[in-house]
Order: sequence, then C-alpha cells, then structure tokens
Amino acid sequence: MISITTAELNALLGAFLWPLSRILALIATAPILGNPSVPVRVKLGLAIMITLMVMPVVEKSMPQHIDPASGIGLIVLLQQVLIGVAIGFVMRIVFVAVEMAGELIGLQMGLGFAIFFDPQSSGQVDVIGRFMGVIASLAFLAMDGHLILIALISQSFSTLPVGVEALTDATFSTLANLGGEVFKSGLQLSLPVLTALLITNLALGILTRVAPQLNIFAVGFPLTLSIGLFVLALSMPFYAPILEYFVRDGLNLIMGILNISEIYTP
Repeated sequence: MISITTAELNALLGAFLWPLSRILALIATAPILGNPSVPVRVKLGLAIMITLMVMPVVEKSMPQHIDPASGIGLIVLLQQVLIGVAIGFVMRIVFVAVEMAGELIGLQMGLGFAIFFDPQSSGQVDVIGRFMGVIASLAFLAMDGHLILIALISQSFSTLPVGVEALTDATFSTLANLGGEVFKSGLQLSLPVLTALLITNLALGILTRVAPQLNIFAVGFPLTLSIGLFVLALSMPFYAPILEYFVRDGLNLIMGILNISEIYTP
C-alpha cells in the first residue's frame, strides 16, 4: 500500500502550484502568448506542460518547511505571480512603445478618428497603431521571442528559486522607470513620419496665406494622408533593426531581473 505523509504532499503541491502561478502570470501578461484570441485551454495546457518540465528543478531548490496553505505559502504564491507579471510587463512595454508611435503618426496624418477595438490591449487604438503593433508582433515571432520567454521563465527557477525572498526594490524601480521609455521610444520611432508631416503642414500654412481662396480642408487632408503613408512605406525597411533592438533590449532587461547571464536561443 502506498502511503504519503503530509509533508511530502505539501512539498509535491508546492513544487507544482508555485511554479504554475509564475508561469501562468507570464502567459497572461506577455505579448502573443497573452493575447485574448488564444484559447484559455491552450494557455493553461502550455503552463501545465512547462510546469511539469521544471518541477525537478523547483523541488531541489524549494524550501521544504513552507506549507502552501499557510500565510507564508500565500506570500510565496503572490511573489511568484509578481515575478511572472514583471517579466510579461517588460515585453508588453516594448509593444506599447511601438503602438504609441503608430498612434502619433495616425494622429498627425488625420486618422485619429479611425479607431477600433484591439483584443491585444483590450482598448481602442487607431489603424496605424494597430498596424505597427502587428509589425512588432511579426518581428517578435521572427526572432523566436515567444520561445526565448519560455526559456527565460524556465531558467528563472534556477537563478531566482521559489522562496520567501523575491524581487528587490531596485527591480521595482527599474520597472517603474520603463514608463518613461514608452514615450521616448515611441517618439523616436515616429520621428521620420512626424518630420515629413510637419514640413507638409508648414507648406500648407504658407499656401493658405498665399492663396486664401484655397479650400485647405479639401486639399490638406488627402495631402497629409498621402505623404504620411508614403513616408511610412519608405521607413518600413528601417524599422526592422529598430524593432529587433527594442525586443532584444527588453529580453536583456528580463535577464537582468532574473540574474541570467546567458540563454540558449533556438
């Protein structure tokens, strides 16, 4: 007859529950993986599969004296969720910066009214912002970013094991400072098109002063829209290395948070 003690049951439960909470938090917040269009069963199945793969590592480094049903066990659970959310938040910032660049471009082009619901961010975005978000998603997939995220969360149990101690205050400060990076990166990414549209608007202003009888609304909107799309099309080949830099910078930041020096990239 197979017998199991309460301590062994708690250890087995903690070795599965705590890593599962960290992985589920990452999948829920990370781009691509956390998209609402991905079925919940697929997300849960992926999280369970990764958890079963990392359980041997977790059992070696996990403190045996913590009861998952105790108050300390609840704190450890919340810390694992926080770690997973922090990892997904860093990569989400990259996509928000790219979509913000698209929204700035669309606003200057006169497409601020062309908005629709975005399932990725669960909010309203304009058409250019959504287009830039799709380009960023394709670049992320082309770099195997989703596989690197899974590898990072798997290695995190070795460098940042399950326990009472988790993220430091410096890590939270770094995550808070990422908010400023959204505006800076988004503005830098949209500068070529914004510069061309600024010159166009200045030219239209001079033209209005020279020819007051000109209907600026009939001429200005098609002109700014055409020039904006033309410059955006010319700039697209140069966006690929910039998006790659953004994604790699986000991955390097995650590696710094998790104290990972190197990682195998598939």
